[in-house]
Amino acid sequence: MKIVGLSGSNVGTKTRTAMDYTASIITEKYPEEDFQLIDLASYDIQFSDGRNYMEYEGDTKFVLENLMEADAIIIGTPIFQASIPATLKNIFDLLPINAFREKVVSMLVTAGSAKHYLIAEQQLKPILAYMKAQLVQTYVFIEDADFHRKEIVNDDVLFRMDRLVEDTVLLSKTFMAIREQKEEEYDF
Repeated sequence: MKIVGLSGSNVGTKTRTAMDYTASIITEKYPEEDFQLIDLASYDIQFSDGRNYMEYEGDTKFVLENLMEADAIIIGTPIFQASIPATLKNIFDLLPINAFREKVVSMLVTAGSAKHYLIAEQQLKPILAYMKAQLVQTYVFIEDADFHRKEIVNDDVLFRMDRLVEDTVLLSKTFMAIREQKEEEYDF
């Protein structure tokens, strides 16, 4: 199974810190899985101009192809001005409508305060559902108070991150098994 972690901002460190911890969970507990962390801060992504995603080149092509090839995606995003960052929204705009069909997508959100807790519910989940993702319904919300010197210090957050990875892998394997069983029924 291919799992892609997407750190959805080109500025800041908290989301990347959370995604690095998520990556360490996956590589430690699920070493057999093909995992890749894509940090959008490390890539020069073009703005969406309506082209088919396969027509883009360079970093944009690399990121889009990896997302399309993934069986599961863990999206990490900060909240800026009560919204997801434009960098992440641009990725969604670059992809086709059915980009996440048959993919399990989970998310972790970093924000300055609990006031932004529902942004994932009101903005991110509807976009992912529109793009046909199989959503892990619970997500991890991490506030500034949960960090100290670029480390997550809240044990409850760390526990929930472990659970998010477990749920993502388990749901992905479950959906893959269901699809394989359905394909066997077709007998070709």
